[in-house]
Amino acid sequence: MINFFKNKKIIIIICTIVIMLIVSYVNNLNNNDINLNENETLTNLTESKENSENEDKEIFVHITGEVENPGVVKLKEGSRIKDVIEAAGGLTENADISNVNLAYVVEDGIKIKIPAIEDDELSKQSIIIEESGENIILSDNNTKEKNKVININTATQTELEGLPGIGPSISIKIIEYRNKNGSFKNIDDIKNVTGIGKSKFEKIKDFIKVK
Repeated sequence: MINFFKNKKIIIIICTIVIMLIVSYVNNLNNNDINLNENETLTNLTESKENSENEDKEIFVHITGEVENPGVVKLKEGSRIKDVIEAAGGLTENADISNVNLAYVVEDGIKIKIPAIEDDELSKQSIIIEESGENIILSDNNTKEKNKVININTATQTELEGLPGIGPSISIKIIEYRNKNGSFKNIDDIKNVTGIGKSKFEKIKDFIKVK
């Protein structure tokens, strides 16, 4: 009889332990589910906030030349030249966009000039007034015959701005680099100037010299 009670007590203890283990396991599962749900909620909120910020971010672009309403237009970040033209009321009948890259993604603060039919080829190259205008104009091999070759060691800011794709910002950087480091030894050295990469160098290399 005594053994029976002892065995019963042992069975009760074992059952209690098993129940406690099961309860602990279930609680851990529930906690993990809660943590997962919280993480998913936080992730969704973060993504939603980032998407909202990207959608709401706006840029300002100054457009002049052959558009119906020249001036500063407000667009969403990631807009292209065609969007800028539409925001400015569209093109005039005198506009020439035969060499304009309408798919070019614009940046905040740039100024764009849409050329006229009667403009010369050099004027048509200066469609964008800032270094971010790279690739806005399709290349034209005939234009280099009309461009003046300049000495980058002695050229003024105005002369430098006459180079394809070189605006006031980069021309100033060229002069500052020249003053700090001395004369360019060869035309390839101009790629050391911030803002002049391989693509931009290819556009200007036929119009520059060092002697």
